[in-house]
Amino acid sequence: MRRYRTRTLASLPVIMAMVVLLLLAGCQTQPPEPPDEDKLAIDHMLQLIDERLDVAPIVAQSKWNSGAAIEAPEREAQILDQVEEDAATAGVDETFARAFFDKQFSASKQIQRRLHHQWLQEGRPPFADPPDLAEEVRPVLDRLTPQLIEALADMQRIAEVDGAGRYLERRAAELVQDDFDGEPRQVAIQPLLERMAP
Repeated sequence: MRRYRTRTLASLPVIMAMVVLLLLAGCQTQPPEPPDEDKLAIDHMLQLIDERLDVAPIVAQSKWNSGAAIEAPEREAQILDQVEEDAATAGVDETFARAFFDKQFSASKQIQRRLHHQWLQEGRPPFADPPDLAEEVRPVLDRLTPQLIEALADMQRIAEVDGAGRYLERRAAELVQDDFDGEPRQVAIQPLLERMAP
């Protein structure tokens, strides 16, 4: 019995050393996470993207009733030109801001096209109480645009933070709902992922 105890006690330092090594190895394999402040900024950006995409079905309804085209290249160009000016004033890279908003347009139009296709297949009649784009949609977009530009300034700052891109992609699946297969969401966050460290 004494021999058994002696052997157990003698091997205890070895066992402890192995446990410590395993714990250290486990810590090293964990991917880096951005600081909490940066996580909050990323979450805020994703919530704004989600809020903007949430307008797409309302726009789709209005255009379904009016028969207006989903594509509006002249209006988009005007908005993008203004975005560049506002971004420059806010200290945001103009090319980055333009690319980001261009992708927001693309994601929104993707949702609109899919809804129109779905309604066409269903033989959907016009909506009884269609939303008014000027009264219900544009004020929301006008409010979101400066907030998004401000959030882009944070994204520029966070771009080199280890784990920021991974965190953004993971949280996007939770915070940005597009009611399809995730493709509009992926389009909307693409410019951010391209800029951020993995």
